[in-house]
Amino acid sequence: MDALTPRRAGIAAAAVLFAILIVVLGWAIPPRSAIISTDRLGPESGEPVAHYLERAQKSLQGTDSDGHWALLSFAEGVTADRIPEFSGGLRISEIDYHVAVDRVATPIISIGLPAGDGVAVASVRSAAAQMESTPTYDDRSTRVKNLVASRLRADCPCVVAIVLHGTPAQLRTLAAHPGVRAVEALPADASAAVFAVSPLLPEQLESASPPFDDGPVPDN
Repeated sequence: MDALTPRRAGIAAAAVLFAILIVVLGWAIPPRSAIISTDRLGPESGEPVAHYLERAQKSLQGTDSDGHWALLSFAEGVTADRIPEFSGGLRISEIDYHVAVDRVATPIISIGLPAGDGVAVASVRSAAAQMESTPTYDDRSTRVKNLVASRLRADCPCVVAIVLHGTPAQLRTLAAHPGVRAVEALPADASAAVFAVSPLLPEQLESASPPFDDGPVPDN
């Protein structure tokens, strides 16, 4: 008799037990279903701005009294301390920052928020810290990172959009506020935090196209 047979039998038995354990665990702890959502706020890449503005306006035509998640885009960037002027007391869940530099691609920095105007105003510091902690791999991206973080630290007028929650009537009131370029609402049944956001930037006048990135990066 092969001397290794008992050892092989033991390995085979262990493999069978392991397979049974995996099946049992898979039954007892089923995998979480993936969250799939096609909801998004903001223009599609390359979408004509006039088309998006019309689409955003139509999204506010509802007469229901349910809360809707919505994206408010500014005509020009504002400083963080002015956010409460435009929120109408509604729940803000996200602030989008963008430091615009002519012919230099800079990131949109999105800061998720708990409730409260105070944390919304203070979010500019979080945006600066997030930029400062972003890894870079070449001289240009390092210069962009330092420029963006520096301007955010200086409280630049770089708030370009906010995500908030309100009824169609409340959102229409915000859309009429001077300085607001557009408010776009999702359907009332859209789930919080599982929709994409791509704000309309103030400098996007004709189409929501990516910026050129062939200009010099300023020192500050």
